[in-house]
Amino acid sequence: MSDKTPVLIVEDEAAHAEVLAEAMEQEGYIVTIAANGEEGLDKFHQQDPHVVVTDLKLGGEVDGLDVLKEIIKSGRLCEVILVTAHSSIDTCKTALNDGAYDYIEKPIDLSLLRPLVRRAAEKVCLLRENRRLQSRLEDKFDFNGVIGGSPRMLRLLDMLQKAANSNITVLLQGESGVGKELFAEAIHYNSPRKTGAFLPVNCAGLSDTLLESELFGHTKGAFTGAMTDRKGFFEMANEGTLFLDEIGDMPLNMQAKLLRVLEDQIVVPVGSTKGTKVDVRIISATNQDLENKVEEKQFREDLYFRIKGVSIKIPPLRERREDIPLLLDHFVRECAQAEDRSVKGFTPAALRILKSYSWPGNVRELRNCVKTMVVLAESELLDVADLPFEMHQQASGQDNLSSLAGVNLNELEKTAIRRTLEMVDGNREMAAKMLGIGERTLYRKIKEYGLN
Repeated sequence: MSDKTPVLIVEDEAAHAEVLAEAMEQEGYIVTIAANGEEGLDKFHQQDPHVVVTDLKLGGEVDGLDVLKEIIKSGRLCEVILVTAHSSIDTCKTALNDGAYDYIEKPIDLSLLRPLVRRAAEKVCLLRENRRLQSRLEDKFDFNGVIGGSPRMLRLLDMLQKAANSNITVLLQGESGVGKELFAEAIHYNSPRKTGAFLPVNCAGLSDTLLESELFGHTKGAFTGAMTDRKGFFEMANEGTLFLDEIGDMPLNMQAKLLRVLEDQIVVPVGSTKGTKVDVRIISATNQDLENKVEEKQFREDLYFRIKGVSIKIPPLRERREDIPLLLDHFVRECAQAEDRSVKGFTPAALRILKSYSWPGNVRELRNCVKTMVVLAESELLDVADLPFEMHQQASGQDNLSSLAGVNLNELEKTAIRRTLEMVDGNREMAAKMLGIGERTLYRKIKEYGLN
C-alpha cells in the first residue's frame, strides 16, 4: 500500500475533523476534510479517495448513510467507515449489510481507528491493482505478458493456455525470479474467472496463526490485535483466483487446514465456528522440490497431489538463452518509456555479453539490470561500459580454470587481451578498463603479441 493513499474525512465538527485528519496524516495518508455531506460527495467525486471516514449524523440534508449509498452507487473502489454515537449502533450494523466497511463508536479511540483505516486502504489498494492489471488485457486469449519464442517456452505457453481454460489447480515450479507470479496472472486473466479477483499470498515467513488469519479471516477478539472482524483472502477471492506463492514453506499445521478448505470449499475464520462457502481457484508456486519434501515428511502428500492438478516447470533463463534478446528488447522499451529516456537498444558487443551471462536471478535480475542501465545511460545504445561489473568478470572468466594449469603466462595474457578486444569490438579504451591496465600499456601489449 502506498503511503500516499487518499483518505476523505466527512465531519461537521471542525475540531473533531482536525483531530482525525492529523491522526491519519501521521500514518502517511493524504487527507481531505469535508464539513458536511454535500461537500463530502463533491470531494469524493473530485478526488476519488480510497477510504471515506464519515460521521453518521452530519447536521444537514445529506447524512452519513446518504454518503455511503452514493459511494456504493458510483461503482468506484472505496471503503466507507461510519462514525456513530452509541444510540445509532443498530443503524450502523444494518449499514454493514448495505456495503459499509465497518463502524467505530464515539468517542473515537485512535488506536482502534488507525488499524481499521489501514486494513480498509489495503483492501482497496489490492482491488484497484487487480482492476488495473485486468484493464491491461487487450486480447482475451493472448498471453502478452509472457515473453519467449524458444521451443521450451512455446510448449509452456501451450500448457498455460490449456490450463487457463479450466478450473483445475496448477502448480508452478521454478527458481526464484523466473516469473511464477506473472505466469499465474496469465492463467487467471485468460480464464473464465478473469473478471474476478487475482490475489497473491506469500506463504513464507508467516506463523500458523498469522497465515491462517490472512487466508481464512478472523473474528473480533480472536487473538491479540484482532479489533474487528476481517475477511480472509479466500473470501475476498471468491469467484476468482488465489495465488499461493512459496507454498513449500507453509507450516505443516496450516497444510492440513488448507487441504480441508480445498476439499470442502468452506472457510472458517479464526475465532469462529461458522463456515462460509467459497468458489476459489488455486494456483500454487514454489522454488523447492516438493516431491523431496514429501519424502522427508516436510510436506503433506495428500496436499501435494491436491495442488498439482497441472504441474508446470518454468525453465531458468540460462536454459532458454534464445529468449534473452526478446526480453531485453521488451524491457528496454518498457523502462525507457517509464523513465522518459531515449534508449533504444544494445550494441552488438553488449548484447553478446548479456546473452552469455548466467543470470542467476533469472528474468527478475534481467529486468532490474536493464532498468539500471537505462536510468544511467548517456546514449541511445547501451554499450559494454554500461554493463554491471559482475558481467565483465564472468565474461572474462568463461574458460574452465582447471585447464589453465601449466599454461605459459604470456599465452594467458595474450589470450585474455585478445578475447577482451573481441568482446568490445576492438574498443581499446573499454578493453583497458576491463583488464585493469592503462591504454598505453594495452597498446604496447597489442604490438608485442601481434594482435591487430
